[in-house]
Amino acid sequence: MPLPVGGPGGHAGDLGRLGHRPAGIILGMLNAVVIVIHLLAAMFMIIFILLHSGKGGGLSDMFGGGGGLSGGTSIERRLDQITVVTGVVFGLTTFWLAWKWK
Repeated sequence: MPLPVGGPGGHAGDLGRLGHRPAGIILGMLNAVVIVIHLLAAMFMIIFILLHSGKGGGLSDMFGGGGGLSGGTSIERRLDQITVVTGVVFGLTTFWLAWKWK
């Protein structure tokens, strides 16, 4: 049961102490989580692009082009998939922060 507004320890506009939080605080916390994910994705993208730079196939190799007859090793294919997923996460967090940032 929430505390009455203006009761003991309460202030006008206080929502009680049972976990009720204004939407602005929740959005701020969500933005903080998205910022952390965005920064981690950016760091991993730099690492993955540096790993890809030694392969010689370029970015088209990530999407199945180039690779020659063998198609690369399973480790290279896994690195390609991880890089694409990390790029998608980076793009989605970029759009989220551009849309929701205040």
